[in-house]
Amino acid sequence: MLRLLSATLLLCLTSLHTLYAASALGNAALCSQYSGLPADWQTETRAGMEAIPEGEFLLGTNLGYAEERIEVKTNVKAFWIDQTEVTVAQFASFVEATGYVTEAEHEGGGAVFRIPRREELQQREFLWWQYVKGANWRHPQGPNTLAQVNHPVTLVTFTDALAYAHWLGHDLPSEAEWEYAAKAGVQDRDIEKEPRDAQGVPQANFWQGHFPLENTLEDGHQGVAPVGCFAANNFGLYDMLGNVWEQTLDIYRSGHSLYPDPKAAELPATVPESRVIKGGSHLCAQDYCVRYRPSAREAHEANLPMGHIGFRTVWREPGDTEDWFTALWH
Repeated sequence: MLRLLSATLLLCLTSLHTLYAASALGNAALCSQYSGLPADWQTETRAGMEAIPEGEFLLGTNLGYAEERIEVKTNVKAFWIDQTEVTVAQFASFVEATGYVTEAEHEGGGAVFRIPRREELQQREFLWWQYVKGANWRHPQGPNTLAQVNHPVTLVTFTDALAYAHWLGHDLPSEAEWEYAAKAGVQDRDIEKEPRDAQGVPQANFWQGHFPLENTLEDGHQGVAPVGCFAANNFGLYDMLGNVWEQTLDIYRSGHSLYPDPKAAELPATVPESRVIKGGSHLCAQDYCVRYRPSAREAHEANLPMGHIGFRTVWREPGDTEDWFTALWH
């Protein structure tokens, strides 16, 4: 009976995948041709999403940075999640329908990566970040550039991402949901390593070479890549590692605590809350960041638009909420 139920569940999930999944992706040729809009876009609530089954996993790792520890056994309810990072084309549909203006557009610019000169690095740390006037989701490198429709949308803040998600009747994932989807049923030491296959070929868009001066482009991409250029994980999800960091609902804490920091409520209203971002980006390298792993996490100021941060959304059954300890934090 148990085998029959499992087979039935798998058949149902496969059928739902066929109904709602985005266009076939997974290699450089397919991603370059992708329109940025999944099949049945705006006619189906879960267009371009994958069904993630309920399950238990270990949140965090004992192998990474201090803030990724300790491993916490976590139960996650079933939910749906975007197969790819939200694209420029999808975000443009939202803006066209609502007239929404992002925070970067209101403020007049955002933070953009540029390769510094060697002598500049001796002057100031993090000199590779530059505030560029006119940079926003439409013009990710500044006013003279144009966003590609099949690229992940960037230079969007937490508020911008949440507005888009709510427009669709979706939400942003909790950290637990995101990490559960990224690990996709795998829990071993290998997933905490650089994302390469057995032959050493990069399986995600991350930085190869000496950061930030030399990028050898083994993965074939300079900067942000179109969504879905690499093979999907076991849950059928693309780019959970690398390309752009992805925003979550969780307010950032220094570790996986079961209870919120009581001092969080005492922060002045003028101080932006830092939210957890996951997955690393094309700027993560072996000698810098090293957060191209499912358990990796980082703090990000919720109102700061940056060129290497995007998001994907989730859909939960009506009445379901995000993971219980995440719900305590906001």
